[in-house]
Amino acid sequence: MDVFDELLRGVRGSGAVFGRSVLHAPWSVRFTDGAYLTLCLPMRGGGWIVPEGGEPLRVRVGEAAIVRGPAPFVFTDDPAGGTGTGRYDGVRAVGKGVAQDTAAAAAPARESGPGPGPGSEPGFPTVLLAATYDVRAQVPQRLLQALPPALVVPDEQDCTPIRDYLEGQIGGGRPGEQIVLDRLLDWLLVCTLRDWFDRPEADPPGWYGALGDQVAGPALRAMHADPAHPWTTAELAVRAGVSRTTLAKRFTELVGEGPVAYLTAWRMTLAADLLTRPELTVAAVARRVGYADAFGFSAAFKRLRGESPTAFRRAVASAGPAETAAPAG
Repeated sequence: MDVFDELLRGVRGSGAVFGRSVLHAPWSVRFTDGAYLTLCLPMRGGGWIVPEGGEPLRVRVGEAAIVRGPAPFVFTDDPAGGTGTGRYDGVRAVGKGVAQDTAAAAAPARESGPGPGPGSEPGFPTVLLAATYDVRAQVPQRLLQALPPALVVPDEQDCTPIRDYLEGQIGGGRPGEQIVLDRLLDWLLVCTLRDWFDRPEADPPGWYGALGDQVAGPALRAMHADPAHPWTTAELAVRAGVSRTTLAKRFTELVGEGPVAYLTAWRMTLAADLLTRPELTVAAVARRVGYADAFGFSAAFKRLRGESPTAFRRAVASAGPAETAAPAG
């Protein structure tokens, strides 16, 4: 089981394209929709991401930016003077210097070309594609909580053909257009995240580096492949081909906790998502994550997450969208 793949399996776009916006300098667009993740792709030109309370980050053509919400942020041609007077309302960019997502608005960008530099300049508009992801599930939060408020990743794999194809799909009116766009954006998002965690400035969680370790990696993959199995450190050590003591020491060094503690936390993360499904009883959730009875499961869940499964389920049912993506345990 690829753990990275498993954690991102539920992060999928669904009508995620907010619009292809042609921005003529001076421009400044404020994103206020409260998304948990926003993917920004300058198709032409470039600009600056200014997260709330953070330092500006330059974003050029060929780079991808990811902003972790739900706090608002600004995309602007001038980080010193951009105040976010435009507002990205979840449908299209509206405000100073912003053209709507129409064929007429897009035409000047195609005629003008990419422009002489990475930023917006008179006569060379920035063309921005943005997509958002409403990531409320607990499983992907184990990965996404390790992200900084904003990040920028160069396109080291030369995805220009994919980007050109993506831009050409917008507004074409062909059958299945939205699902094609969603999946292309999913692919770009996953590639961007994977490339980010491989960069020296990233601070990935301990388990991410442990995946490639010859001792800890097999144990991690075994637990994720079958989390309901009654794993013991000794059995996991057999999978890794080392002694119990060697596995426990190496796993703790890399991940920050022992194999059994990691497994328990992972089970509770899976359980938290299962508890959002009203058709599953607490006992059914307990069985799915490896507990023979609801009592033992409830005790473990409360110990790790600070509330009983029933209280958690009640809180999720009554919470607003901005409250349902609490940090995973």
